[in-house]
Amino acid sequence: MDLTASEIRVLGCLIEKQRTTPDGYPLTLNGLRTACNQSTTRDPVVRYDDATVRDAMTRLSRRRWARLAGGGRAPKFRHLLDDALTRAPDELAVLCVLMLRGPQTPGELKQRADRLHAFPDLAGVHATLRRLIERELVMQLERRPGQKEERYAQRLGEDSDEPAPGAATRYVPPPAPAYRSESPLSAARPAPAPAAPSSVPPRSPPPAPDRALERRVEQLEAALATETPSEGLERRVEALEAEVLAPESGESLGQRVDALESTGAPESDGALDRRLERLEAEVAELRAELRALLDELA
Repeated sequence: MDLTASEIRVLGCLIEKQRTTPDGYPLTLNGLRTACNQSTTRDPVVRYDDATVRDAMTRLSRRRWARLAGGGRAPKFRHLLDDALTRAPDELAVLCVLMLRGPQTPGELKQRADRLHAFPDLAGVHATLRRLIERELVMQLERRPGQKEERYAQRLGEDSDEPAPGAATRYVPPPAPAYRSESPLSAARPAPAPAAPSSVPPRSPPPAPDRALERRVEQLEAALATETPSEGLERRVEALEAEVLAPESGESLGQRVDALESTGAPESDGALDRRLERLEAEVAELRAELRALLDELA
């Protein structure tokens, strides 16, 4: 699936909060960032800023795995995995735990997915894992020295825990259900080889790139390129998304609403909601038109 670690974390948080705190779902940008940076029930613990979460949501929305949800002053976000991957609550629960905590044993999955979906026994967990493996959404890892149980990992994208070379792709049930897992023994790492002496002085690190200059170069390159119909539509879609997602492009939607209220503009909350809905509808129409043009060009 080629998702980045930040996209995996954002998707896992959206699934978790949808099930555990439905009153607060969909999530605002601030709520989503806080969920990603939790110090409990997360492995590894991260420190994402607003820009990282916003970029992950933008990429997920282009995949149609997540989208903006209308209503209120602040933009809110929701996942679309019910349509993109599976509607089964047990499969979503297992994927959510694997996204947020990395590779797990069946016993750990049963315990940690209880808030999302209550499995009656380990046989139910194994049945869910078997279906996910057959659809290439989960893989079984090889047992490492010191481990008594197999572990399973999601296959949606980057795994921040560890790579899985030679991982089994077929489901192999254990000989007997295990109810207790042990931490793997720490593997001894070979000592690094001494560096060969060199007379070449070390180079100083390159200076940090000038982001403003890069943006100007990108704008000039885009202006010189021959614009096709699909490129024009894509820029319109990105411009509409940037109007809501990127505060650096101008006033955010919430700021514009506050400005209207402070000046006494006779626009009700219902009218503001309708404007937001029209904006989302236009984005959806432009995406559909862009996809149709790309299909014709292909």
